[in-house]
Amino acid sequence: MKSSKLIMGCLAALSLAAGLATTAQAQSESEREAIAERLAPVGQLCLQGEECGIASAAPSGGSSGGAVDGAEVYGSVCMACHDTGAAGAPKRGEADAWAARLDQGIETLYTHAINGFNAMPARGGNPNLSDDEVKAAVNHLVEPVFDGDLPAIGGGEATDDAAAETAAAAESGGSDLDGEALYGSSGCAACHGAGVAGAPVLGDAEAWGPRIDQGVETLYQSALNGKGAMPPKGGNAGLADEEVMAIVDYMVSQAQ
Repeated sequence: MKSSKLIMGCLAALSLAAGLATTAQAQSESEREAIAERLAPVGQLCLQGEECGIASAAPSGGSSGGAVDGAEVYGSVCMACHDTGAAGAPKRGEADAWAARLDQGIETLYTHAINGFNAMPARGGNPNLSDDEVKAAVNHLVEPVFDGDLPAIGGGEATDDAAAETAAAAESGGSDLDGEALYGSSGCAACHGAGVAGAPVLGDAEAWGPRIDQGVETLYQSALNGKGAMPPKGGNAGLADEEVMAIVDYMVSQAQ
């Protein structure tokens, strides 16, 4: 009898010890997760071509459908480079670093941020950011050194005027966008600068002649929808239709 009580007592003690160990382990894991979360970086440095893996709930391209908090987007994606100057990024608030860039116009800065430029990847390395989120982050970035009123971003307002301007640009075969700058930053130069996969080289009048004879509208459609080895929009889905047309206009002008 005494032996049975002793055995039961030992088993109870072992069960208690096992329970305490499990509880301690769970608490330890929870504490480690909490510490890791507190120490997680607020941003991530990514160069063009690298996978960054930063998540966002907003879809890529277009409008986010409401008012956008540029400061929040900047804090979660952009500040890792633009607060430190990593990879040559101009720091927020440094007027001298921004002067030449602002001289290009805010729309050019939007285009560079959306499509990528030099060491900066498209959308700061987060392909899930909408165009409006990128633009709002740019506004927040340049606001301390921008002289004037920045364009309002988001809000879901009607864009009939913008649509009309785009249609007019398609009909006239031109736009106010800088086709040369877009050509250099969009990735088109990778093929049209060297004739990759049979792409007509920029400035080669003989190669462009038969294509130009088809009419600029045909060239627009080929560039927008893809043709032969060329993917739609040259493989850069972030380009707006009018930006693609501006690039086509620039390339045609160099062959005439």
